[in-house]
Amino acid sequence: MNVIWRTLLVIFRARLRNRRGRRMDVTDIGRIRLTTLPTDLDILRHMNNGRYLSLFDLGRWDLLIRTGLFDVMKDRGWYAVVSSETVTFRKSLQLWQRFDIESRFIGHDDRALFLEHRAVVDGEVYARVIMRARMLRRNGGLVHHDELFATVGRPEGVPEIDDWIHDWVSASALPSTRVPAPSVWS
Repeated sequence: MNVIWRTLLVIFRARLRNRRGRRMDVTDIGRIRLTTLPTDLDILRHMNNGRYLSLFDLGRWDLLIRTGLFDVMKDRGWYAVVSSETVTFRKSLQLWQRFDIESRFIGHDDRALFLEHRAVVDGEVYARVIMRARMLRRNGGLVHHDELFATVGRPEGVPEIDDWIHDWVSASALPSTRVPAPSVWS
C-alpha cells in the first residue's frame, strides 16, 4: 500500500498514452518522472534504499502497459513475479528532487525475463537495478517462453544479456521450492 496512489496514477497515465497512440515497442526505454516525497526518506533524509525497488515497480507497470504485454497477461491469466534482483546505488536522491525512472527489457534466458531500471537525474544514473522475473499462470504453473513469444512475438533487437548477469543468477540462486531450504548459518 505504500505506493498505491503512485501506482494507480502510473497505470492511468500509461493507459492514456496508449489511447493517444504513444504505445511502446518492447525494445524501447520507458520513462516516468517522479519526485522524492517525504514518505520516501529514511532517517538520514535521503531516499530509503528499499523505496527504490518499490518505485522501480512503477517503471515496470508503465513498461508492461505501454508495450501491451499487461493486457495479454491479464487476458491469459498470467502474472510476473520477481525471482531475484540486484541494485547498485551511486548517489542519493534528496527530498523534493525530480528524477526519471528508465526501464527496459534486456533479454531472457530459458526460465526468466530480465529488465533494467535506472533512477536518473539530468541524464546521470543515481541507481540501477537488474531484475529477473518469471511468468506464472494464475491457475498454477510456469508460462514457458515458447508460449509467451508465440502470443506476443519474439522481440527483435534485444541486446544479449551480459555474462556477469548469468553469473549473478547462478551465484544467487536458492533451491527449488520442491526441495528443503533450511536456514543453517555456517
